[in-house]
Amino acid sequence: MKKYWKSTKELLELKNQDQVQKVSEPEFSFEGLTEGEVKSGVKANRRDFLKILGFSVGYAAVASSCEVPVRKAIPYLSKPEEIIPGVANHYASTFYDGHDFASVVIKVREGRPIKVEGNELSSITPGGTSARVQASVLSLYDGARQQYPLKGGNKSDWATIDKEIMANLDKVAEANQKIIILSASVISPSTKKLFKGFKTKYPTAEVVYYDAISYSAMREANKLTFGQDNIASYHFDNANIVVSFNADFLGNWLSPVEFASQYAKTRDLTNGRKKLSAHYQFESYMSVTGSNADKRFPIKPSDEKVVLINLYNYIAKKSGKPTIKVNRSPVKIDNLAKELLNNPSKSLIISGTNDVYIQSIVNAINYLLSNLGSTLEFERELLTKQGNDRDFEAFVKEMNNGQVGAVLMYNVNPAYDYYNSAKFVSGLKRVGFTVAMSQKNDETSSLAQYVCPDNHFLESWDDAEPYTGFYSLTQPTIRPIFDTRQAQASLMKWAGIEGDYHSYVQKFWEENLYEKQTEFLSFNDFWNHTLQRGVFEPGSGTKESPVYDFTFFDRAGNKLGEAEQSTGIEAILYETIAIGSGNFANNPWLQELPDPISKTVWDNYVAISPNFAEELGLEQDDVVKVNGGLELPVLIQPGQPAGTVSIALGYGRSKAGKVADGIGKNAYPLSQLKNNTRQYEINGVTIEKTGDTYSLVTTQTHHSMEGRHIIKETTFKDYKKDTKAGNEDHHELKDKLVTMYPDPDHPGASWGLSLDFNKCIGCNACIVACQAENNVAVIGKEEVKNRRIMHWIRLDRYYSTDGDGVNKDVESDNPEVFHQPVMCQHGDNAPCENVCPVAATPHSMEGLNTMAYNRCIGTRYCMNNCPYRVRRFNWYRYIDNDEFDYNFNDNISKMVLNPDVVVRERGVVEKCSFCVQRIQETKIIAKNEGREIRDGEVQPACVQACPTSAFVFGDKNLNGSKISKHFEDDRSYGLLEELHTLPSVVYLTKVRNTEETGNNNSERMRDEFAS
Repeated sequence: MKKYWKSTKELLELKNQDQVQKVSEPEFSFEGLTEGEVKSGVKANRRDFLKILGFSVGYAAVASSCEVPVRKAIPYLSKPEEIIPGVANHYASTFYDGHDFASVVIKVREGRPIKVEGNELSSITPGGTSARVQASVLSLYDGARQQYPLKGGNKSDWATIDKEIMANLDKVAEANQKIIILSASVISPSTKKLFKGFKTKYPTAEVVYYDAISYSAMREANKLTFGQDNIASYHFDNANIVVSFNADFLGNWLSPVEFASQYAKTRDLTNGRKKLSAHYQFESYMSVTGSNADKRFPIKPSDEKVVLINLYNYIAKKSGKPTIKVNRSPVKIDNLAKELLNNPSKSLIISGTNDVYIQSIVNAINYLLSNLGSTLEFERELLTKQGNDRDFEAFVKEMNNGQVGAVLMYNVNPAYDYYNSAKFVSGLKRVGFTVAMSQKNDETSSLAQYVCPDNHFLESWDDAEPYTGFYSLTQPTIRPIFDTRQAQASLMKWAGIEGDYHSYVQKFWEENLYEKQTEFLSFNDFWNHTLQRGVFEPGSGTKESPVYDFTFFDRAGNKLGEAEQSTGIEAILYETIAIGSGNFANNPWLQELPDPISKTVWDNYVAISPNFAEELGLEQDDVVKVNGGLELPVLIQPGQPAGTVSIALGYGRSKAGKVADGIGKNAYPLSQLKNNTRQYEINGVTIEKTGDTYSLVTTQTHHSMEGRHIIKETTFKDYKKDTKAGNEDHHELKDKLVTMYPDPDHPGASWGLSLDFNKCIGCNACIVACQAENNVAVIGKEEVKNRRIMHWIRLDRYYSTDGDGVNKDVESDNPEVFHQPVMCQHGDNAPCENVCPVAATPHSMEGLNTMAYNRCIGTRYCMNNCPYRVRRFNWYRYIDNDEFDYNFNDNISKMVLNPDVVVRERGVVEKCSFCVQRIQETKIIAKNEGREIRDGEVQPACVQACPTSAFVFGDKNLNGSKISKHFEDDRSYGLLEELHTLPSVVYLTKVRNTEETGNNNSERMRDEFAS
């Protein structure tokens, strides 16, 4: 019997055959009881109960009688033509921060951008977003943004700044000294043209691209083996087999929103589809992508190259190509190699390791499997990663040698995220003239003589070319909030280029792109049409796929097959779904977003496997010193390879803002330079126990359903025999449920939601989207520790094994992972409704479990009676409260609030509403247009944000609707449906492409581990 468990504590309980809920934390903490009583589980006597009840009722009476603060509204004297009060405007735009890309649509209310959605017209990111893209709107209102230009650390004005900068640039140019524009990756063709114009004015100027997370090795390997100095585009939707080595392509690698959309298409089993891709993941830490793999192989970073070469050698022998001498693979790859050979041009091999030789071997395997032109292609080049490690290293060396006269830094922060920041800082101090163009006076900008604050992308004009031949536009949705100026406008001013940047972009498009279209007779029509759509995709044309240059093997010599020997503990540095490279560290939505795997918030840590931790004498929350310097707490992480640790990047900021500063530790100094590329895998790491402890806060045991989690899954083999496989109990139960209540009657619409486990990857985009749409509060680490997190969607993560819990040492090595989003189930027989003494949570005629916030008196009876644990209670007043100084506590950050959703006061219960405000808005639009609501027209925030289309929402009463089909699907079931709550949410059983579910007891998997 398969066992599901949330933590190693629960796995221990399974070993003793105890119930899972015995280790769950108490659902509520009670004021009035001592901490010892709560922890020891001592039950309150009658007097304590009456004391708590009296306090609650008394508080509720006081809270309900408090006067609502007066908020004054200022009417328009002259209303803008395009604005109708209460009606949102939507503008197509582009999100790109030098790291992540998405084509987006911005929702604006009365001149305030309040929500980011995916642009369905984009073929690259069709309607999908990520957690960081969703949270980008809050960064617009970040009070830590630099609000005016600085000179020598003091406030200045643009006229003074411009005059002095131009004089200094002229002086440096006259002395024939180098002027370096140090920039993050730029995908704007207009900006690249502007760089050329700047170099025309200043001939000694050069552009050096630097990325905190480097992909330089991919470009270099492609140049050495294919003659292509770029990165290919990948098509996961064309692959029958995906083999990934340390590439978190569903989370952070290259273009995760795009890849998640492609990947989900190969896992979709709705509409009678009976084809499923196979996904193999070799990785050195438990990633989001690895948690979704059919077969996951934990390996040390030093083993990656060995496994890849063995895989290559097997395929090369069959293809008559030269082999590479290497040690025996720690994992048997014969079965995998045979599977790949049986799927020519229908497989995809990728690696996320920034090593030229590893990437060269990956290229060779893909070439021999005929994947070029099918699952990856160079005809359409990926342009979002342009950082060059060699160029940056040479630049730092030149600075320290006094060979650079001026540095203009745009959207970079190497004083924080460069592995040798001290060397960069010392070099920068030797440069006579420095300018920073960034949104914040961060660790690097604060070192510059002049700081010219850049606009947020929502305040800017720009364009983008993420792939060759695929263009999009960025347009401002609000006037600059502060005294900032777009970096491109600054460069135009200093280079003496007339006009504004908007006109500059238009001119570029008229001269270079207008000729690529045939639909419009005038440029203005073409421009307006593209601006409205947000994208223009003429394509990149066609050209022959390159041929692999096997002479590279001779040129590489022994280095190609030279495997790094494991010396002690190995570490891997990675990005989290939330914080990424650290650009968004000051975003409270992302800091409080539980990690999809560890469920930790507000910290980074040293992740270590249970068995290896025991071997080292370490426990959860023990503080360790890494390499004698970096001190971090330990997190016990099932699935982490033995002999290794993993640490998240992006934390440890010192000049990011009030939210991020001092949170976690900076792990970038642990990275290193090897083979002229930046690498994030470190061999020979030392781990020293300090004797201190530090409490990590995780949400995994919050809001427990008392062990009654309902996870249903099956194998593809069984599913092909019977589409009800794994869901048999649902079909048996549905015929047995008997009730004395009348059947629910919804004469109009009956709203429902479905979630396909085959498509849900656990990316957390839905959680942030819901938070942005519904004004969900950020409460801080201490309140999360008290089990009071406010998110309306809870993404449960379960580990599973086929074992009986006896051999926990084996089962925690490589468990399977299951992600389950849980929100209010809107049951037609919801147990929360009939216990509310003031009818604050009635059932609507359309099947919604609603909330009347102004009637709620905070008894929390509904919370106690909810079997799904999806209701949240406002223990404090989170708005205008200095104790919760996040995004509800100043006039600037409160501009992000959605006026269609009330901000809840203290003492009120809240929960998922199926975004009822969107339902009502769509009803009004349909009524005004004299039509019925179309299927799929109403999209709650979670549905719209999902990059994989895992959610489906609609009217169950509408014949032929997608949601009605999902409710009738053989894989669909309701959560805890045996309680007869009649949920309006269904889940579709997960189908894994394995012979058996469970990584540990599968005979085939056991055979593939040689050591």
